[in-house]
Amino acid sequence: MINALEHIRLEYDGTVRDPHGHIVQFLYGEDGIDVQKSDHGEAFNASRLAESQTIIDSGKKATKDEIDVLAKKYTKTFNPRLTHLVTDALHKSNLSKGGVEAVCKKGLSLYNKVQVEPGQAVGIVTAQSIGEPGTQMTLRTFHFAGIKERNVTLGLPRLIELVDARKKPVTPTMDIYLDEESKKSREKAIEVARNVLQTKVSALVADTETDYSTNIKLIMSTNRLKERGCSIAEVEAALSSNKKFKMEIVGELITLNLVDEADTATAITIRNKVLNTTVKGVPDVERVTLIQKDDEWVIQTTGSNVAKVLEVKGIDKKNVRTNNVFEIAGTLGIEAARNSLIDELNHTLGDQGLEVDNRYIMLVSDLMCSRGYMQQIGRHGIAGTKDSVLARAAFEITVPTIAHAALGGEVEQLKGITENVIVGSNIPIGSGTVDLYMQVSKKNKN
Repeated sequence: MINALEHIRLEYDGTVRDPHGHIVQFLYGEDGIDVQKSDHGEAFNASRLAESQTIIDSGKKATKDEIDVLAKKYTKTFNPRLTHLVTDALHKSNLSKGGVEAVCKKGLSLYNKVQVEPGQAVGIVTAQSIGEPGTQMTLRTFHFAGIKERNVTLGLPRLIELVDARKKPVTPTMDIYLDEESKKSREKAIEVARNVLQTKVSALVADTETDYSTNIKLIMSTNRLKERGCSIAEVEAALSSNKKFKMEIVGELITLNLVDEADTATAITIRNKVLNTTVKGVPDVERVTLIQKDDEWVIQTTGSNVAKVLEVKGIDKKNVRTNNVFEIAGTLGIEAARNSLIDELNHTLGDQGLEVDNRYIMLVSDLMCSRGYMQQIGRHGIAGTKDSVLARAAFEITVPTIAHAALGGEVEQLKGITENVIVGSNIPIGSGTVDLYMQVSKKNKN
């Protein structure tokens, strides 16, 4: 992580960029506040400022309108959340007009003091702030409420899975919320869950008999058909596209007569393909569980497939969650994936009782998504695709990197950190971002 983020710094225009000028964030942490100077992640504690002012304040309590006018005047540069916090604190306090103004002025000066400074190595600070608690993370994978219904990867394995931008998590799961009609009634929720759960032919048969040269017999189970809400007609429809056999249906018995004379291996292949055919439901959703959250029913699944779940009737399309960030990027786009990544990283660290400031998590997520597609932190992603040849060569793969760069005639511009350390120059971070020139004064002719 240090290697991927070491060259990220804050510029004079408030943007966060790499040394080659590519923007990672337009405003650091979306509010430009330095976490190290902040008060528990906030620029300042508005309610405490108001409280301490109350002790020395005298005079008539300010009206709501007076407070609003003053708050508006002094909070122009604040982000909406901080503005809201300040206004709230002022309304709750019993300060006079002068007191309110004093609090606003103090707040504004504190806000200006905690701004992050140009040239700061925000990348390295971020990598340290996530890496250090990550090192102490306990390696536990636990099961929800002790039931093996839904196994979820947590802790360090999950953190590694996220920053590696894995295409498939080890334990993909989804939380599917239902629409107004279905969320209150258990019966309707069960019906939706049946339509979500992938039902293969193998889950509906009681027994199969294979006569290897001529036919395959499927004996359907009435109980299983009823349990999964399927009919024999649906099974027939699912199998009708296969041209390798002709179907005969008598009651619960489906006979598949093979069209061509087949050897044993071919017959087994056909049988396995038939048993693996999906009759109804969403592919990849292997198990569903209904749980009640705040008196509404929610479907939790093992297995994830956002694109197909969104087509199921009875679900709330605006509220389907999955822990597969890569899938979100493919279905809903990079912005959704970035938000989901922030969310997942926060949950993973939060579940272990670790407090990491949101601005750090946002920077990592923004960097991973900054090119419009998900990149991992490691050598196949950010660390391995840096613009600088020496920086790439210094990380894990040395000789092939330099050989390829020589073949392509690449130029090393010495703009980043590693490459300047290698050649022994100043690194362009902090005071190293500034160039000083000496002006030699011309001698006075007199």
